[in-house]
Amino acid sequence: MAKIKREDLARIAAQENENQSKYKKMLMVCTGTGCVSTGGFDLKNKLSEILKEKGIDNDFIAVATGCNGFCAVGPIIVVQPEGTFYQKVNPKDLEEIVESHLLNGKTVERLLHKNPVDGAINEKMDNIPFFSKQQLIALRNKGLIDPENIDHYIARNGYEGLKKVLDENQPDSIIKEVVDSGIRGRGGGGFPAGVKWQSGKKAAIDKNEEIFVVCNADEGDPGAFMDRSIIETDPHTVIEGMLIAAFALGSKEGYIYIRAEYPLAMDRLQIALKQARAYGLLGDNILGTDFCFDIHIHRGAGAFVCGESTALMRSMQGHVGEPRAKYIRSVEQGFRDKPTVLNNVETYANIPEIIRKGAAWFASIGTGNVKDNPWGGSSGTKVFSLVGDITNTGLVEVPMGITLREIIEDIGGGVPGKKRFKAVQTGGPSGGCIPAEKLDMPVDFDSLTEAGSMMGSGGMIVMDEKTCMVDVARYFTNFLVDESCGKCTPCREGLFAMRSILDRICAGDGKKDDIEELERLSETVIKTSLCQLGGSAPNPVLSTIRYFRNEYEEHINDKKCRAGVCKPLIQYHINDNCTGCRVCAKNCPVDCISGEAKKLHVIHQDKCIKCGICEESCKFDAVTIE
Repeated sequence: MAKIKREDLARIAAQENENQSKYKKMLMVCTGTGCVSTGGFDLKNKLSEILKEKGIDNDFIAVATGCNGFCAVGPIIVVQPEGTFYQKVNPKDLEEIVESHLLNGKTVERLLHKNPVDGAINEKMDNIPFFSKQQLIALRNKGLIDPENIDHYIARNGYEGLKKVLDENQPDSIIKEVVDSGIRGRGGGGFPAGVKWQSGKKAAIDKNEEIFVVCNADEGDPGAFMDRSIIETDPHTVIEGMLIAAFALGSKEGYIYIRAEYPLAMDRLQIALKQARAYGLLGDNILGTDFCFDIHIHRGAGAFVCGESTALMRSMQGHVGEPRAKYIRSVEQGFRDKPTVLNNVETYANIPEIIRKGAAWFASIGTGNVKDNPWGGSSGTKVFSLVGDITNTGLVEVPMGITLREIIEDIGGGVPGKKRFKAVQTGGPSGGCIPAEKLDMPVDFDSLTEAGSMMGSGGMIVMDEKTCMVDVARYFTNFLVDESCGKCTPCREGLFAMRSILDRICAGDGKKDDIEELERLSETVIKTSLCQLGGSAPNPVLSTIRYFRNEYEEHINDKKCRAGVCKPLIQYHINDNCTGCRVCAKNCPVDCISGEAKKLHVIHQDKCIKCGICEESCKFDAVTIE
């Protein structure tokens, strides 16, 4: 690769589009982490071999893409340009796809998406409900490019935002554009990105110091994989976003702090950085200008608290990842005690499109009025990882203001089986649990906060009626106890005390004033903790008390767990539906079920370990939890 100038971008894009147009069809094989775990790389390689063996590799090509998003039905192959969507593909299906679809023009119906509700066959990706209400900005290139090919990115308007800012050469106008777009940080706090950029640049000028641009890719929330997928799918959009920020701020050095547990994202990021340097998009005299900037990778330290800005920067300097008091602002004194602007992966991924299409375009998407107040709403889109008790697990990008019901029922396909939706937890382990009666609330920064939760980085865990909300609060509190750095007393001791109370309640030893004590401890932790890990940690407890107080009261007063989760509070019994088939008795690991064939069986409570295998194995709804 030779270094290029601004005018070369159009030439590269035209050449790549011409190269792709030579193929009759392109078979886009998902190789995001989810599909890779089920053989995505093998599918792509095998497909390429078949095309070559049949001598049709000049007409058809297999392309490895990043995450397609619909993780529930992987491995996925999408045939472009028509968008035919094949799901749950395995190597033995490839010959049939090639022969039937590519050579004879007939789709393989058994591999097409089938609506689980009405059984309708959806041939095209655009017709599948999972994709129908999504609006893609950060994920605009998902499933359409090879993330390891910079020319693919350039062919889809890649680095046009960078070219625009270099052509105009007005750094302050870039910051104003970001401010006017109303984009708020997608990593958790929701701070207006443009305001942060303004503050960082002012500090660098006032102090006459260099300024650093840092990307937070240390995604540690349970069930969250938004940032990982963006990097795996489109690493150059993050690089371009950081380049635009660096030019606006006058920065010469940037860092991406990424989880060491993300090997595929790490590999693709390293490849993208190498390609960008080879083209002269990083380093000295970028695109033939005086602009100089480079990006380094810093592997995360494996601690959840390192997602907090000041702990992250301490970790980058080789210290223990501990936060510091917020009166010392990172935009003034961050990495190496220099002014530092930190945004997360998704925030940077939006920047190129904001610059290319304009602030007004971005601000017109979503909710609220951001024209005169960057805090005045929630503009743009948000990427969520949709997991838990949901039919369609995966990665979705939706406009701000969409309702929870639309995400969970229309896109997610609702709760599987005959179970009812109970709650959804948003915002990671420090988020809150939102009940069924709130399903029609809009999803934006302010609405989620008002409901006792938060936007966070975008994790969304769906729970059905078999979920115990006291146990959920205990689970997340336990996670946060383990991940607390222990630097400040309120978080270290307060969370430990809250976990002890929740453990006692779930064990059937709850006391009369435990709920009030949990509320008092929560308020203390929120008001006095050093950082936002402690400041938001009580959300799971407070939100479950707010919406599911009756479950706490049942645990404490009635010694009952209605969801059948807390083992000390439940017993398994066999009812009159029993046919005496003996399946439960055969599967029981401790032989605590007795009874003659074709007669009512009995569970001996003194031997039962409450593993639940009897209920899972019974086909007649004969096992109940009391």
